[in-house]
Amino acid sequence: MTAPDPKEYFTQYLKRNNYRITPERFEILEAVIHCDGHFDADELFLRMKNAGSKVSRATVYNTLDKLTECGIVARYRFGERLARYEIVFGTEHHHHVICRKCGKIEEFVDKRVERFARDAAEALNYGFEHTVMHIYGVCRVCRTRKET
Repeated sequence: MTAPDPKEYFTQYLKRNNYRITPERFEILEAVIHCDGHFDADELFLRMKNAGSKVSRATVYNTLDKLTECGIVARYRFGERLARYEIVFGTEHHHHVICRKCGKIEEFVDKRVERFARDAAEALNYGFEHTVMHIYGVCRVCRTRKET
């Protein structure tokens, strides 16, 4: 079985919703695919500009909206005003632990979280769709760092 192709998936999404299929959107998708971890829209824009791209900031933001709508990327706030993104297409569903001091984000997978969320939704008579858990705390490095 072959892994799903995000470019083909995005193309089908754009066609289905009567959005224009442009090279700029796929240039942004390619940049997103090569991002490690979590990033914000301005980081992506600057990375692309520094690599010689002519894509506008508005096109980056608009394309990230479309990539979020179709499920290729996820948008999170992590307690900040700034939205952060990560590619989720073709990846295992996971949750996040965020350090309040340094901002480090670690990911974890735990099937018990999914079972708990399904049970809670069922108890409240909701049809379960998905769950995202963010745990906030202070990482080991920050806890052991002396205040200066």
